[in-house]
Amino acid sequence: MKAWGEALTHLPRVGRLRRALVLLAFAACTAAALLYWRQQSYDLAHRPLHNMYSGTEPTWTWICRNDRCERMLASETSTLQSLPTCNMLCASTQLWPQPTGPVSLATAAVPVRADGFKLQVTTTTSKEVTDHLQGAFALMIEDMRTLEKGIGGESRRNDIGSPRNLLVRVAVNGSGDPRMTLKTDESYKLSVRPAGHHLIADITAHSFCGARHGLETLSQLVWLDPYAGSLLILEAASVEDGPKFGYRGLLLDTARNYFPLPELLRTIDAMAACKLNTFHWHVSDSQSFPLRLNSVPQLAQHGAYGPGAIYSMDDVKAVVQRAKLRGIRVLLEVDAPGHVGRAWSWGPSAGLGHLAYCIETEPWSAYCGEPPCGQLNPKNPHVYELLERIYAEIIQVTGVDDIFHLGGDEVSERCWSQHFNDTDPMELWLEFTRRALRALERANGGKAPELTLLWSSRLTRTPYLERLDSKYVGVQVWGSSRWPESRAVLDAGFRSVISHVDAWYLDCGFGSWRDSSDGHCGPYRSWQQVYEHRPWTEEAPLPTGEASAWRVEGGAACQWTEQLGPGGLDARVWPRSAALAERLWSDRAEGAAADVYLRLDTQRARLVARGVRAAPLWPRWCSHNPHACL
Repeated sequence: MKAWGEALTHLPRVGRLRRALVLLAFAACTAAALLYWRQQSYDLAHRPLHNMYSGTEPTWTWICRNDRCERMLASETSTLQSLPTCNMLCASTQLWPQPTGPVSLATAAVPVRADGFKLQVTTTTSKEVTDHLQGAFALMIEDMRTLEKGIGGESRRNDIGSPRNLLVRVAVNGSGDPRMTLKTDESYKLSVRPAGHHLIADITAHSFCGARHGLETLSQLVWLDPYAGSLLILEAASVEDGPKFGYRGLLLDTARNYFPLPELLRTIDAMAACKLNTFHWHVSDSQSFPLRLNSVPQLAQHGAYGPGAIYSMDDVKAVVQRAKLRGIRVLLEVDAPGHVGRAWSWGPSAGLGHLAYCIETEPWSAYCGEPPCGQLNPKNPHVYELLERIYAEIIQVTGVDDIFHLGGDEVSERCWSQHFNDTDPMELWLEFTRRALRALERANGGKAPELTLLWSSRLTRTPYLERLDSKYVGVQVWGSSRWPESRAVLDAGFRSVISHVDAWYLDCGFGSWRDSSDGHCGPYRSWQQVYEHRPWTEEAPLPTGEASAWRVEGGAACQWTEQLGPGGLDARVWPRSAALAERLWSDRAEGAAADVYLRLDTQRARLVARGVRAAPLWPRWCSHNPHACL
């Protein structure tokens, strides 16, 4: 009993000891947690500015080693860097198209926000140029805000610092005409430098279009870092640039299948991102005439697929306005005298006689390349009166008066021979072209455009080629680069736009829509084949030893749409047309080298970020490990 009583007397002391031990353990755990938290905070604070992130820990990080980005598990290193940031800060210049002059880019970045971009027009040559600069800058800000949408709604760390403001100063010392013309100087200089707590970007150019290209290059120095949750920009840069070729085009056929207005506007935006400058709108063909002209509304009434497949003149104005602000001209082609159909069938009921013959005649294979057939009546004077009205309206709505496209290919001699058996159909074709040119001159205020394009055809071969006026007439050469007649146009000294079917026809390689054959133009043209095509290098000297002086204005990719409709346009055209854009802008002698893959993959990502559903170059694994795929 005594021992038990003594034990009881010690209970208060044992309880106090236990409480003390518990308190000491709690204090030790708290201290350990605090030390761990402070160590983590230190690690975050000492990571590079562009490596900050919040939310779920990323799986991968990219490290620049030996001038290349290498992927690592994020758990294996304390440095976290996103792929876009590694690409922009590692060795390769991520600009597209590659500039033609000297380039110097910083390897450090700072955060920016779209709302922090400000425009200052320091020098300009006309109010029109100033207005266009403000419009182009507004579109660039839209592109930046589209990028920012990728940040998402979750909270982000502020460890990267406050976003810098960017003052964009633009000086245009040259043309007061903001339009893209045959004489436009598209060169520009761009510099970016820090100034205190903000950045200054200076752009100087000789034209609005050159300054707009400078804005485009500036936008390519900005990217979204998904780990930082912020837009970043290189803190310093210097670029001097200008294109090799003045005509850098993309043709879209909207007659075989109709494309809604938003798809055309998105195509314009993608063209501008790659510095293409000519949207060749092949608006009509024998299948449909979807353009509602104010001057000749009957063409759409009789030729459109229906009321939901018509472009109003307001639609055309929207395309033209967007294109102008993007430094692009709209070359609107109403094809003639071939490639016309039921749109021209209303002549007899209107008291104008037959405006066209062989409309939807059978068997079609005897009269045209694909159904339906039809071509204009070359001896009906009303045809030329209507063409004059059409041409005048096209010039008025597009504002393009120095270059025009008459169409002019694939005339059926058999059709005309049936109706005019007393006249050589080739002479009729030549006479039609001359009368159409005179109608165009009248439509253009009595002045012939500096350059009027025709498609290459039998008319552009000997002995008819020599009877065309090379002073004003040029040829868009669509035939194979291996065809003698394709080279003959160049050897004859005609100004030419190259669109070789064996390199720059984007519709090839999908088989025939009429049967199970391979189609009319062979295999698919990959972006590498598009990029590596340099036909102007084949120019040979004349017997006298002098160069033959080919007059290549540039080139254009052609997207015909027998087997293409809304929703599929982006992936069919991009990034292959981007490959063409660099070929025509920079024309580097090298082919599709490793840096071209890397830069084009970055450019494709830019297009996707802007809402263009461009096709991938390769599996996504190759984007993550590019050098392992090259």
